[in-house]
Amino acid sequence: MKFLLPLLAALLFLNIQCKEQTKKEQLNEEEHTSLKTPKKEELVKLVIEKPADATVPEGMVWIPGGAFQQGAVPQDKMAMDHEKPSHKVQVDGFFMDISEVTNAQFAKFVKETGYITVAEREIDWEEMKTQLPEGTPKPHDSILKPGALIFKKTKKSVPNLYDFSQWWEWKIGADWKHPNGPKSSIVGKDNEPVVQVSYEDALAYCTWAGRRLPTEAEWERAARGNHAETIYFWGDDVDKLATMANTWEGEFPVNNSKLDGFERRASVMSYPANDFGLYDMAGNVWEWTTDWYSTNYFKEVANDMVLAKNPQGPTKTYNPNNPYAIEKVIKGGSFLCSASYCASYRISSRMGSSPDSGAEHVGFRTVATPKMLVKN
Repeated sequence: MKFLLPLLAALLFLNIQCKEQTKKEQLNEEEHTSLKTPKKEELVKLVIEKPADATVPEGMVWIPGGAFQQGAVPQDKMAMDHEKPSHKVQVDGFFMDISEVTNAQFAKFVKETGYITVAEREIDWEEMKTQLPEGTPKPHDSILKPGALIFKKTKKSVPNLYDFSQWWEWKIGADWKHPNGPKSSIVGKDNEPVVQVSYEDALAYCTWAGRRLPTEAEWERAARGNHAETIYFWGDDVDKLATMANTWEGEFPVNNSKLDGFERRASVMSYPANDFGLYDMAGNVWEWTTDWYSTNYFKEVANDMVLAKNPQGPTKTYNPNNPYAIEKVIKGGSFLCSASYCASYRISSRMGSSPDSGAEHVGFRTVATPKMLVKN
């Protein structure tokens, strides 16, 4: 993939991944129940309604527990294989942020903790090379500098939309305070979602806030609201897209007509909320979940003889298109999603992303359980 040549042919994306396998265990796993629960035909006891003694945290809403079909709905012609087959899962109720974490919220975290994000840290080649194929040569020091991925339009039509090197560029100096490169700024953009945050950065924020990241099943339960059998959180009518979500209109990646009012990130809560009062569950920026990404996972869990309760996803990552990839599931799509490219504003849409790096279209939101709030 040519766009990774200036990033050391994906080398910068792999520099701390081996640590992430253990970090999964740091994320309040006592809050979850094992995947191996009752048989398919049995419904286990769920936490559905908010406990009477639990207070809804500011900026969050209660997501009622329930059973639902996770994955692509039958009428979704854009659904990809890794979204199939749909399979029944159950999740306990939980609290979720009504919006993606904003620049202002992340800035408060950084001010109080002194935290330095992955994109701002110096790169340690000795550590990085342990995660790369043996014999990988050390790149020039001018390349081994902190940075992140930024989006760039193309000047003409792109015949091959599988080659995303054509619209992504590794930019030294890009980070959460400079999301589009070193000359960009978040001044005056307090209410835009924070981006250029790695999975590790999101976990650090969660620890500070007394929260955690959602599982993929929790995220999808929350996004669906009461629309259990529709493609989008508002139904099946794609003609409503421009009024419901911040996505890409026009020819991707050449021209964005901004029919929805924005070219890049929009302030959170700029579009209608879903049934549960959640904003931007489609478009704006992708959101981290705790699940490892595996293209085979939905097939594997659908063949299991148990009804999944609070599933945690696969135990390891698997992507046949990139055998070296170590990825977490991201959900929701972003301002770069278009009908011609990925249409990832669909509820079941999912993608894998390297946990050790950020991009200008990836952010996150947090969740909490009543049990977690008691601890705090």
